[in-house]
Amino acid sequence: MNLTITDKYRNQKPIIPFIRAPIMDYQNRAGSKFGGGGVASYSATNADRRERLRKLALENIDLDKDPYFFKNHVGSFECRLCLTVHQNDGSYLAHTQGRKHQTNLARRAAREQKEGKGQDGSLLPASMGVQVKRNTVKIGRPGYKITKTRDPFTRQHGLLFQLQYQEITPGVVPRVRFMSAFEQKVDNPPDKNFQYLLVAAEPYQTCGFKLQARELDRSEGKFWTWFDEDNKEFWIQIMFKTEREERYSGVPGLAPTRR
Repeated sequence: MNLTITDKYRNQKPIIPFIRAPIMDYQNRAGSKFGGGGVASYSATNADRRERLRKLALENIDLDKDPYFFKNHVGSFECRLCLTVHQNDGSYLAHTQGRKHQTNLARRAAREQKEGKGQDGSLLPASMGVQVKRNTVKIGRPGYKITKTRDPFTRQHGLLFQLQYQEITPGVVPRVRFMSAFEQKVDNPPDKNFQYLLVAAEPYQTCGFKLQARELDRSEGKFWTWFDEDNKEFWIQIMFKTEREERYSGVPGLAPTRR
């Protein structure tokens, strides 16, 4: 039986060529140079950046003279200006070149310039707005006399204080301050029905007088203080408002009391 070539290969299975799957080329990727090992990873880039900033900071910063550099008890490094913690000196140096540290430095410099710091050392503390507390030896309380007063026209009751300051420091004028019951720390618990009148003058101790918690009349001629430098006497007069004035004080549309 004669067979043609077509009949000879008709019953055979077709031959499928084997194609090998391509392997990703990590060396010759886009953006890398031949033999360079590929594009650097994110962590490698950060490490290189920190090392570059560290070298830059070492040229400008001496850690021994840096007032904000501090090494704590666990071996970490702290920035006292920004309140940050760093594991090594390189991390701290990189932090000093960052935006946060530079911004805080600028803010501190502006604040010190406003307060007058960092200028000529001949400036006195008073000129910089700083009040220096003086340690003065107290010599006791002054003698005093209290007189009850009454205005015959307005029927207001008041008190007249007379204090003796024979050993007062030259140039010092006694000062007066009113204090509520919740500010003082002598009477505990505080009683809201009372208030306190304080008088201070160096080198005497501060005197405190316990008064009724009534509203004071601070109009002209009602409340005044006067220091007699010749006799070293300090006078204080206070007048309390009447019950009617306290009751209707601040009521809208009510005419003020005639003086």
